[in-house]
Amino acid sequence: MNHAVTEDNLDNLKSYLADTRQNLRWSSVFVLPAWMQTWWRVFGTPMAMMILSLRRDGNINGVAPLMRKTETAYFLGGTDVCDYMDFITAPGMETEFFSDLMDYLRNSGISKMDLAHVRDDSTVLKYLQPVAESKGYKVTVTSEEVSLETDLPADWEEYLALLNGKQRHEVRRKLRRLYESGQVDYRFSDSRELVSGYMDIFLSMFRESRQDKADFLTEQKEEYFRLLADNMSEEGLLKFGVLRLDNKPVACIMCFDYNDCVYLYNSGYDPEYNYLSVGLLSKVMSIRESILTGRKRYDFLKGSEPYKYHLGGKEVTLSRCLIDLK
Repeated sequence: MNHAVTEDNLDNLKSYLADTRQNLRWSSVFVLPAWMQTWWRVFGTPMAMMILSLRRDGNINGVAPLMRKTETAYFLGGTDVCDYMDFITAPGMETEFFSDLMDYLRNSGISKMDLAHVRDDSTVLKYLQPVAESKGYKVTVTSEEVSLETDLPADWEEYLALLNGKQRHEVRRKLRRLYESGQVDYRFSDSRELVSGYMDIFLSMFRESRQDKADFLTEQKEEYFRLLADNMSEEGLLKFGVLRLDNKPVACIMCFDYNDCVYLYNSGYDPEYNYLSVGLLSKVMSIRESILTGRKRYDFLKGSEPYKYHLGGKEVTLSRCLIDLK
């Protein structure tokens, strides 16, 4: 028996997420309703939203958070601000879910699925790709980016021991030099009342720290960052890490704390203090705080910047999956 397919919306997805009876896997912050709602509000046009829920026997066995343009279906999100995406599925139901989903899409006039970016452990590559190939559809998977992450041990010294000798020495040396330079204060805060002030600090340092970041931060992107901070703070998932030296903010990071994982979304620092490596150390301190609060994973997210490797990051390939449904 096939799934019943329902055209759904983001408000309903929020209720599914809150319903503990629903056995759905929301694999990352990028597939949470608040995240997609933010993206759609700022960037959605000229796409048409196409969120599909597949039900059987009264249970939701999967959600396809898609949008379409003419005959192509994409994930609801953009690769410039959403590091990786996936479907929302009930464990054990993936094969049937994807089989019925592709049948529905094809009957709805969709001739291609263009899915980016997806991790090696995504449902796209683990389940959708083999199901599509079994149906005789052409599937093309292309590696396009890397993301880096590290598993967190229970103790800070254990984490340092995971780094190679040179990097462990550098972290300790730079921390010592920072503390010798003045009064150091680092706050990893999730206070909703302080979001607006933290965003002002973050955006100012984001622009100042690198020219490519200043070019990236258009008015539309700034609107997105501010709305994302508000919406994710309301869900209790936003954290700002602010490093102060002698009571002056010198570096700031924007993170999301979800499902025992801290996602390092973006960062900035005051170039005047670059000689103290404040940008790097704001991240080091956030890793230390993540360990102290019992988080299990630290996700540096997309991009192969050297510091991610220096701090113990391991590569995860991010790919684009194209499926021809003709």
